[in-house]
Amino acid sequence: MLQNNEVILKHPIIEHKLSILRDKKTGTKEFREVIGELSMLLCYEALSDAQLEELEIETPIARMKGKRLNENNFVFLPILRAGTGMIDGVLKIVPNAKIGHIGMYRDEETFKPHSYYYKVPKGIEDKEVIVLDPMLATGGSIIDTIGKLKEQNAKKIKVLCIISAPEGLKAVHNKYPEVKIYCTAVDEKLNENAYIVPGLGDAGDRIFGTK
Repeated sequence: MLQNNEVILKHPIIEHKLSILRDKKTGTKEFREVIGELSMLLCYEALSDAQLEELEIETPIARMKGKRLNENNFVFLPILRAGTGMIDGVLKIVPNAKIGHIGMYRDEETFKPHSYYYKVPKGIEDKEVIVLDPMLATGGSIIDTIGKLKEQNAKKIKVLCIISAPEGLKAVHNKYPEVKIYCTAVDEKLNENAYIVPGLGDAGDRIFGTK
């Protein structure tokens, strides 16, 4: 069942790219490239409501009024380590955005996230923060990240992920229904180890070639 906070991108090219990611035979280089491509498409969609500023420009033919994005108003916040694999893609859309980092690891027994690093740009309360994490499984890391941002009075928060589990989407929606989550697929379920099924395996290991 879809949650009100979900935006799922549907397109033949996205389906094609997802199949490449899911295939266990896909190598590290291609996996990284496709993560970046899908991240770029997710960012494009997430900024569909972005506010533009008017400015006057001159084309080779005439003067005119154009519009531009104030890129300083945006912060990308990857959840370490897998979220860093999405940075190159989103920076192709907003190259001058600020970048923060939050480090989390998952307890393999309880599946609960533990935070070990957090650093965001100054003035976060006045910026739009876009959290990056390829996999939304239980939702614990996303919920904790949103909580830390709200402690610093961040008001506009969005989440980009490649694949989500229905359990995680529901958990985030129940805690923070105002935060929109953009993804390219909602999979079947979580297994007994809290991995997404069918998923694509461990995104961090596949991005960095550590397994």
